[in-house]
Amino acid sequence: MYQALLIIYLLVSIALIIFILLQQGKGANAGASFGGGASGTIFGSAGASNFLSKMTAILATIFFLISLTIGNINSHSNNTQKSAFDDLSHVAEKIEQQKESKVAPAVEQKNTDIPQ
Repeated sequence: MYQALLIIYLLVSIALIIFILLQQGKGANAGASFGGGASGTIFGSAGASNFLSKMTAILATIFFLISLTIGNINSHSNNTQKSAFDDLSHVAEKIEQQKESKVAPAVEQKNTDIPQ
């Protein structure tokens, strides 16, 4: 089921990107002509209830629902395997030990460039 959700998630996300890119922006024809064509401007008579915007809203809803479902499945699964990067505390300790061993006592040197 998890793999099927991932495949559907991928297909919905690709379809959502395509539907968003196919839509024309509201301000695309705003400055095209001076005075005429008021129905094609930003506040024109064309509503947002066309096919592309309805499909975008439906796909976005499906996208978010699948996202929540996958997140819920991941948070409740107990069969996760530990990777090499899960516990790096021992590496940090080794780095601190190397830094401490390389630090030499500071020798105070007088700056001879400054006139006395």
